[in-house]
Amino acid sequence: MRVNFLHEMVDRSASRDPNREAFRFLGNSLTYQALATLSSRLAGVLMDQGVRRGDRVGIYMNKALETPVALYGILKAGAAYVPIDPGAPVERVATMLEHCGVRHLITGNDKRAQVQALLDGKARLDCVIGLSDDPEGDAQSISWDAIRAAPPAASAKVTPEDIAYIMYTSGSTGTPKGITHTHSSGLSYARAIADLYAITSSDRFGNHSPLHFDISLFDYLCAPLCGATTIIIPEPYTKLPASLSELMEAERLTVWFSAPHALTQLLLRGVLDKRDLSTLRWVIFGGEPFPPKYLGALMAQWPHARFSNSYGPAEVNMCTYHHVDAPVTETTETIPIGRAWNIAEALILDENDHQVAPGETGELLIRSPTRMRGYWRAPALNAACFYRRNVTDDITDVFYRTGDIVVEDGAHGMLFLGRKDRQIKIRGFRIELDEVEAVLAEHGNVEEAGSYTAREGTVIEAAVTLHGSSTVSANDLLRHCADRLPSYAVPQAVHIIDAFPRTTSQKIDRRALAARFDGNEVG
Repeated sequence: MRVNFLHEMVDRSASRDPNREAFRFLGNSLTYQALATLSSRLAGVLMDQGVRRGDRVGIYMNKALETPVALYGILKAGAAYVPIDPGAPVERVATMLEHCGVRHLITGNDKRAQVQALLDGKARLDCVIGLSDDPEGDAQSISWDAIRAAPPAASAKVTPEDIAYIMYTSGSTGTPKGITHTHSSGLSYARAIADLYAITSSDRFGNHSPLHFDISLFDYLCAPLCGATTIIIPEPYTKLPASLSELMEAERLTVWFSAPHALTQLLLRGVLDKRDLSTLRWVIFGGEPFPPKYLGALMAQWPHARFSNSYGPAEVNMCTYHHVDAPVTETTETIPIGRAWNIAEALILDENDHQVAPGETGELLIRSPTRMRGYWRAPALNAACFYRRNVTDDITDVFYRTGDIVVEDGAHGMLFLGRKDRQIKIRGFRIELDEVEAVLAEHGNVEEAGSYTAREGTVIEAAVTLHGSSTVSANDLLRHCADRLPSYAVPQAVHIIDAFPRTTSQKIDRRALAARFDGNEVG
């Protein structure tokens, strides 16, 4: 059975191996047969509640065994799922629901207070699924027990180009923007992963990222395609590296994909020398640069595993890879993002949209079947983010502008140099803020570094966290920068802090960092 839609992956795996575990969470599990049946029951209830092809249904829940049921039940109903950050302020959640036209919401009892606040406020919801007790208001309420007792329904008729999910990310204006993907783009992504990393039904994935973070698609889409098992990592474990490594050992994980920050915390605080993680065969990281000093140490800790850098914005569902087969040391300058997948094409253009010569820097553009349809209800943004290349009078190639600055490296593919919007100009000098961070991170006492512009963009400042009981002064760090950076790129100030503010995807929240220190006179 060849699958043409994302939800067919679950049904095919159920027909092939019905008793194999599809998802595990806190010691409980769903087999593929149970997932196929329960998602069909949910689909029937959604359609009975008026959900039709093309509608958007929100998933507003903490990690749970019902999460994949919600995802695939929505797809079977012909709708698109919209994952909502469960930790986001209620006002922000309401804004996303309104922007996307979500009238049906799937949740859990631990979000009851927030759901009630949504119903009391701006959110216009027709139906809420997942609460044991009915909330106040006019919305229809259906419990998970009622879903389990409902009859399964046949999947709605859709096409490969119908919307499958809309993932919201921060916009430069402060307003969230919705990245719209189809069954076709999601399925292309799942197949590309399965091929690149030789995924089989015997693999066991560790789902570290929450559903609203695009890295989670690796687990929620690829594993069902191959009939593999996904272990959903409880959120508290992501903050406790020693407990996380213990869970990884107990669950005999074989494939891991996360942002580098999670792996760095495992290395530094996960007592890896006391864990048997010999089942781990492939460690994949992406979303931000991995400091070489930590990657090299982790590779030495897990010599039996392969390591790969997987690059790509959520708009293209990943598009390049680099298998890190050579040793990595503290003198390694950067980890390449590598070459485009064999189903994708990469262009590097200058600021005038001319292709650069080999060895010159430029913005990376990607053409791939994994590319999004576009941003939800954002015509101006869509006009700006796509580049069109005429092939013939009847054929036009469409590329996504990543906003990332890269350079072609003959030996390793491409090197990531920084964000186009992280390249600033101060006193006429072009400065890469990512380079400032990389230099600070090279200092032996520095664990992590973040930089930003302050005083209305006229100066650079930075902040760092230190290793354990390490001590170093801000002036020492400034001298370290002065020895390695041009004078115009040396930060005006370096702040030593205990922990960085972070986004829900665990990246450094540089806006919050700037707001915390901007204007403070710290040497």
